Amino acid sequence: MNLFTTLMIGFILGIKHAIEPDHVIAVSTIVSRTKKLWTSSLVGIFWGIGHTLTLLIFGMLFIFMKKDIPNVWALSLEFAVGIMLVYLGIRSFISPEKNDVHSHSHEQENSKLKGFSYLKSIFIGAVHGLSGSAAMILLTMSTVKSPWEGGIYIIIFGIGTIFGMLLFTTIIGMPFAISSDNKKLNIGFTRITAVISCIFGVYYMYNLGINDGLFKLLIN
Repeated sequence: MNLFTTLMIGFILGIKHAIEPDHVIAVSTIVSRTKKLWTSSLVGIFWGIGHTLTLLIFGMLFIFMKKDIPNVWALSLEFAVGIMLVYLGIRSFISPEKNDVHSHSHEQENSKLKGFSYLKSIFIGAVHGLSGSAAMILLTMSTVKSPWEGGIYIIIFGIGTIFGMLLFTTIIGMPFAISSDNKKLNIGFTRITAVISCIFGVYYMYNLGINDGLFKLLIN
């Protein structure tokens, strides 16, 4: 394959990567705190930025070193995602009254989102980027011929994740935007999202620890 074809495949894979369950569920806990559809879209964009930055930094570091991330490190970073999902779920469930639906002005809403949701989205994206670095390095090293092509590939892959997450956070944000004037319904949606995040987070950690053998690796 030529470089252009490779980059286009990277873009498509980036879109597919963005909609993996742990990504969508984590971002949903933030989207549930918004009441404007465009703010939901921006949450997805900022998640993608954080995700791409960490992939690029750590991916290029290991590509230049021509090394893979040790399996125990890779699984431990993935396990951290499970912990984060449970934390986000618990936080959303016990404090739904902090939703942006209770903001009394657009100025208050914008200030709160800029100071909390967007930065939080970048952080969550960064954690997901770290946990996906091992797979990204293997994919990149098997796809391109040189480090600079690897950097371009990761950037294009990142643009795909941003685009994919933008689309899906917009879709996810619709029920929260529609129910923004109905306090009980909005809180209900928020708590459903929180419960899903907790359950999936526990399942994610169990799968990594038991089925993928992380606990055995840590003991040994």
